[in-house]
Amino acid sequence: MFVQATDQGYLDALPGIRRKTLSYGAATLMSEFRLKAGSPLPMHEHPQEQTGYLISGRLRLSIGEETREMGPGDSWSIPRGVTHGAETLEDTVAVEVFSPVRKDYLPEP
Repeated sequence: MFVQATDQGYLDALPGIRRKTLSYGAATLMSEFRLKAGSPLPMHEHPQEQTGYLISGRLRLSIGEETREMGPGDSWSIPRGVTHGAETLEDTVAVEVFSPVRKDYLPEP
């Protein structure tokens, strides 16, 4: 699968948070998230493992009982079923990979 960069295809996930599925295969799915400063990502969990990389901005990320401030170049891994959430400190762009594939993030046919 090849995916060309474009500013189209972003969906509103939550107020101030947009997501776009970039590419996916049989076992993984990669998404880009654009978060506006001050937009909360409430604590939640899901059955997929999630690995992320912060491209720009700043987040206060909570994974389970641990909270860290993350900046450009920082990365994280969230085991499946672990509660996590974030506070967006600045306008932020992050890329995250989910395994197995999040079927709710697949593009509509």
